[in-house]
Amino acid sequence: MARQLDEQIAGRFPVGQRLRVLDVGMGQGTQALRLARAGHQVTGVEQDPKMISAAREAVSAEPEGIRERMRIVQGDGRDTGVHFLPGSFDVVLCHGVLMYVEEPDPLLAGLARMLAPGGLLSLLVRNADALAMRPGLSGDWAGALGAFDTTAYRNRLGLDVRADRLSALTATLAGIGAPLQAWYGVRVFTDMAVDGAEIPADVEALLTAEERAGRTDPYRSVAALLHLCGVRG
Repeated sequence: MARQLDEQIAGRFPVGQRLRVLDVGMGQGTQALRLARAGHQVTGVEQDPKMISAAREAVSAEPEGIRERMRIVQGDGRDTGVHFLPGSFDVVLCHGVLMYVEEPDPLLAGLARMLAPGGLLSLLVRNADALAMRPGLSGDWAGALGAFDTTAYRNRLGLDVRADRLSALTATLAGIGAPLQAWYGVRVFTDMAVDGAEIPADVEALLTAEERAGRTDPYRSVAALLHLCGVRG
């Protein structure tokens, strides 16, 4: 997914431009730090104190120049209007967050308002059109049959959450003034990998196959996750 995001950034902004990035639900700050290391000014928003602590620890280990480009704000992604002015960012990330939000449209509208004209909104969501894949591939036929007509699922943490359909998000992005420009599948071949599994010797071939599948129909349509990129008009 990092390659996909970098591709979108490179295609929309001049080379070397220091971008203002907002990472909503930044978790431990992996993506935020990666972009700060690339020279961008990054603000991370996170609600979980444990995640914030981990992110601050990671930032503290970086050189001073990178630390100066990172800002961490404790808050909910739905209150961005309290912390920031409209149009304050060139790139807004919201990765792995929508599945925990019962009504995502207000959140997305708020994120779109944070974008400057031409700004990029990057979303990573659970693919509701492929919820039957994981139980089906594991031989759970009852689970697969029950997944066809729902957007609800139980994640690997045991939490009951929700997924999003590409068609619905496409309509939402158009309605909030950040229409969809590109989308990718994520975890096409690797969704069944066990957490903590050893990295295979042919990991580069695996990543290349995943990258190709994530850009190619019909494979990307059955990916566990979708990476959607909208652009503010």
